[in-house]
Order: sequence, then structure tokens, then C-alpha cells
Amino acid sequence: MATPQSPIRPSLPEQAPHEEDGNQVVLERQVHKLAPPPMYQVVMLNDDFTPMEFVIVVLQEYFGKDREQATQIMLKIHLDGRGVCGVYSRDIATTKVEQVLQAAQHAGHPLQAVCEPIE
Repeated sequence: MATPQSPIRPSLPEQAPHEEDGNQVVLERQVHKLAPPPMYQVVMLNDDFTPMEFVIVVLQEYFGKDREQATQIMLKIHLDGRGVCGVYSRDIATTKVEQVLQAAQHAGHPLQAVCEPIE
């Protein structure tokens, strides 16, 4: 038990003793820069069965696109076979893919989406 005359203090690291000839050891502070997290793109894949209107609704609901943006992405998917819906961190991208797959399964459509790292 501590007495009132001796307050409890956190232990501090010991400092190196000063040498009598004036030489001292000085530690330099190292600045650590954090790299931004790797980004992933959510890509929807074309199929011959999912209605275009369903793809537009999914793009609006899960990716926050307006009608014009959603239509442009849907046409890219239709014409090129794939289209980027958005770019996110890994966790958010995988969540978006799961949301798309669940919505498509619930509606009975074979729509597929994947997330790919951006290099």
C-alpha cells in the first residue's frame, strides 16, 4: 500500500548516463508513414438473362448512382461484357459484391459481380 508521502508514478525508461567527456547518445525520432489501403473495384459481369432494368436498379440502390450514371454503366456491361461499378477499400468492395449477389439471387437472376484489386 502506498503512503501519502510517496505518490504512485509510472515507471519511466532509464536514461543513459551522461559521459564525462561530453559524448551523448541521442535517439532520433523516426516518422512512420502509413500507406493508404489498397483499393478494389467492383465489376459486374454481363449475362444473357438478367434484365437491363434490374442492373440499373442495383446500381442505383447499392452504388448510389443516379439514373443516367446507372444506365451508362449498364450499357458498358452489356456491350463490353463487364463494367466497373465503383472503387472501394477491400471490406467495402466485398460487401458490395455480396449485396449484388444476394439481390440477384433473391430476384432469380444470374447476375454476377466480382471485386478486383487495382494495381
